Amino acid sequence: MHDADLDGSPGETRLIDHLIELRARLLRAVLGLVVVFIAFLPFANKLYAWLAKPLLAKLPAGGQLIATGVASPFFAPVKLAFFAALFVAVPWLLYQAWAFVAPGLYQREKKLAVPLLVSAVSLFYAGCAFAYFLVLPTVFGFLTRVTPEGVAMMTDIQAYLDFVLVIFLAFGASFELPVALVILALMGWVTPQQLKESRGYAVVGVFVIAAIITPPDVVSQLMLAIPMCVLYEIGILAAGWVAPSREEPSSPQQ
Repeated sequence: MHDADLDGSPGETRLIDHLIELRARLLRAVLGLVVVFIAFLPFANKLYAWLAKPLLAKLPAGGQLIATGVASPFFAPVKLAFFAALFVAVPWLLYQAWAFVAPGLYQREKKLAVPLLVSAVSLFYAGCAFAYFLVLPTVFGFLTRVTPEGVAMMTDIQAYLDFVLVIFLAFGASFELPVALVILALMGWVTPQQLKESRGYAVVGVFVIAAIITPPDVVSQLMLAIPMCVLYEIGILAAGWVAPSREEPSSPQQ
């Protein structure tokens, strides 16, 4: 009984230490997010004005956004400030997650994880920037052109915010395709050769996804599908770079 207690106590101690460390990392992550959110609150209306530029630039003279909800003029900018804080705080949040799991990783895993994390964050930001500067102006230009004559296009500020956030999420997540392919290759679920052979199916899948998550116009669908096809090819190249190092231990020298 005494020996069993002695054997079990180190494991329990380690578990408690991990839980304490996890709580500390979560608190730091939340605190960092709250600090950025509070810093953005005074600029919430300016942030919304900046976000609304792609639509306002395409509206006819005198066109504007409207608020159909009583509290929308307050809650929409605050909601945007929160998501902007989350967007900016992503590196800090990922760092806290990395600091928690890094001690349990092998050296080679650490070397691979850092570039993957940096690439994932960079690609997500690139996808959002692509959506804001290229996709949204194109989409709103199309929507204003197809608006029936005699109909005033006046979008609710909350509906506009939700629409733009979905577009950002869709393009940001879609730009993660190379990282996803590299992770699949590292896990041994696919090989670069399989990815090359499945290129045709991937292109069809990309266009189906683009048709689902973009507005119903060909231009915006192509603006998502074409970059994803290019990113798929980049993912194949990146997977080919990491796959050989993974396969080396499977063929030991006799």
